[in-house]
Amino acid sequence: MKVRMLAAAAALAIAQPVESQPVPVAPPALTYADLADLALAAPVAVHLRLRSAELLDAELAPNVLPGHRRFLVEADVVTLIRGSGGLPARVTYLVDLPNDSRGRAARPPRRAEMLVLASRVAGREGELRLAAPDAQIPYSAATADALRAILRESAASGAPPRITGIGRAFHVEGSIPGEGETQIFLQTADQRPISINILRRPGQRPRWSVALSEIVDEAAAPPAPDTLLWYRLACTLPARLPRQSLSEAGPEEARSILADYRVVIDGLGPCARTRVRR
Repeated sequence: MKVRMLAAAAALAIAQPVESQPVPVAPPALTYADLADLALAAPVAVHLRLRSAELLDAELAPNVLPGHRRFLVEADVVTLIRGSGGLPARVTYLVDLPNDSRGRAARPPRRAEMLVLASRVAGREGELRLAAPDAQIPYSAATADALRAILRESAASGAPPRITGIGRAFHVEGSIPGEGETQIFLQTADQRPISINILRRPGQRPRWSVALSEIVDEAAAPPAPDTLLWYRLACTLPARLPRQSLSEAGPEEARSILADYRVVIDGLGPCARTRVRR
């Protein structure tokens, strides 16, 4: 009798229409900026294969967002992408995941592969703390390659530093009408001199470039999209130049500087993000 009941229940589950099955709430695809936000804040980046995900009771999971449940995940390390000192073969961490379309806890499947951006928990070998609530990302080769590229660029000698503000801006008119050059100095976390340089020539489109040292290369091209330098600029620079950057400029000079700054902002394009940073 018990066998027949189980068989009948299984048949009923299979016979249910597709639309009645619970559907996991899939997050939107990450952009380059999303991935860079997570990667640059995390001392550990690792490719994992999940062994188990234990749903925690509400009293053990305070401050969980509405519509989410907290899991204790145990996972095997597939590849350590970043992390000095290495990791043990198996790690654990807590993650808050959105419920499925029926409002039920959506347990991640066993052996699912994830990219995790995290930090170590002091004094607890093998325990990680996610760099952000959504720093567990479903693994794909393309996402792993993009993550490695970001970390490789950030670790390279002379990597673009974090921009903390905008300093003074200057404009010099050329010797012929329509010719001029603007230089905008940026403030950085490591005090390294960085400037944006915009060059105008009669009958030509304005050309701009970024100097990561005191030497300006007028032939340099603007940073390519989805590179670390592009991210540092596009995701940090304000849409309008701060007023204090124009404190030493006269009215005509200020108008030229503002026009040239708009050339840079338009050239960079938007810093697109899909994740909600918390």
